[in-house]
Amino acid sequence: MSSLLYIFLLFAVFTSHRGATTEAAVEPVKDINGKPLLTKYNYYILPVVRGRGGGLTMSNFKNETCPRSVIQDQFEVSQGLPVKFSPYDKSRIVRVSTDQNIKFSPTSIWELANFDERTSQWFISTCGVEGNPGQKTVGNWFKIDEFEKDYKIRFCPTVCNFCKVICRDVGVFVQDGKRRLALSEVPLKVMFKKAY
Repeated sequence: MSSLLYIFLLFAVFTSHRGATTEAAVEPVKDINGKPLLTKYNYYILPVVRGRGGGLTMSNFKNETCPRSVIQDQFEVSQGLPVKFSPYDKSRIVRVSTDQNIKFSPTSIWELANFDERTSQWFISTCGVEGNPGQKTVGNWFKIDEFEKDYKIRFCPTVCNFCKVICRDVGVFVQDGKRRLALSEVPLKVMFKKAY
């Protein structure tokens, strides 16, 4: 009887844990029209707070070729470049707090660049590798989290169980007049607009 009770309790714990995880993962990220983001479409990542720049794009910073920096366009009217999302679990829906590759094109995948000692910043660049979640690609995974009724992008990958990672929001660091994306205590509040 005690072994049957143990199996029942184990099953109850497993299903309640699984249910909580599934329920948390079910919440889709929504675009400005309230529709779930889908992996087959392109989207612009736009700032919610206006007056400090436009959408996200790439830039050669100080003659970079690869990696190129992810920046916020200086012109507020610019939508930037469209991106696609690739969830680690190959879901067709982009979900809140789920590891994603973010890419401007098939070859311009976001990644956390090496620490920049001159500025004491961790910048976001575009020489990542899509897919293959694990230790070798841990720097290529970002999450979209809810933030004050909107969204923020966060670097806190969970695709590698034994890797030690930094968990920080993605914000803006102004350098030489360019609004570079970097890990920050102040997140860039964003919204998503479907690109037609």
